[in-house]
Amino acid sequence: MADVLPLVEARLHSALGEPDARAAVTFLGTDRIEVLRFSASGQEGDVVRYATLGMSAQPMADPTAALADPVKGPRAELVLSVRAGAADTDKVLRPLAVLAASPQVEGVIVAPGASLDVGEPLWPGAPFTSVLVAEPGGLVEDLELDAPLDPVRFLPLLPMTPNEAAWKRVHGAPALQERWLNHGTDLRDPSRRSVPLD
Repeated sequence: MADVLPLVEARLHSALGEPDARAAVTFLGTDRIEVLRFSASGQEGDVVRYATLGMSAQPMADPTAALADPVKGPRAELVLSVRAGAADTDKVLRPLAVLAASPQVEGVIVAPGASLDVGEPLWPGAPFTSVLVAEPGGLVEDLELDAPLDPVRFLPLLPMTPNEAAWKRVHGAPALQERWLNHGTDLRDPSRRSVPLD
């Protein structure tokens, strides 16, 4: 079985460029998770992207299955994009690694529309403790692997305030995303306020 992670890292490099920093976190009983930081400048200003590397080494297993399939099952990595310089967002490395380890630790399948909560601010002073998992395919294309392996999907994370997370639980992810769109919410702003929810 070919090692998936070098292919994943190559895909990240081709989509986002060379990382300018990387950190590794290992949790008891789990594989090592790395978080790579990519800085980019463009028309929308300076953006920092954080991508996990290691979550896709194992397929995510259905928590109700008696035995985890070592080959088949969805594989993913997480990507977070924020504006640079407005907050100490580099401290998001550990919370991101925690989220990336959650399939191994908690037996959850991370998929678009899901909420992931770290129970503390994503970085010091952040108004967000959770993220919404968005649809993949925009920033980094899916990485096809040889059959029978599922492709690796690169899932964007959208930070949510506690009020937004509570509202999303009641109304669903599409309704929250529509509200963000209607209010022109800058989801990359690391210190943005909650979107109006009444």
